[in-house]
Amino acid sequence: MITVRYFAAAADAASRDEELLEIPAPATLDALRAELIRRYGDPMARVLRSGSFLVDGTVSRDPARPLGARVDILPPFAGG
Repeated sequence: MITVRYFAAAADAASRDEELLEIPAPATLDALRAELIRRYGDPMARVLRSGSFLVDGTVSRDPARPLGARVDILPPFAGG
């Protein structure tokens, strides 16, 4: 089980701030992305296209990256 935390637009797409998910092997960012799109559809797909993943506190967009205990889903942020 991994803890997935959602922020801003990702939380809106998932209608929650956090949940526990079981991702079958191989548990990678690509597998997590597919599961989140399956669960939450196009709104989550839009966030994931340009957002970031923090895997146990480390930024990664590598689809083959193994999952850790926690993944944070961060939408793109506007600068200014």
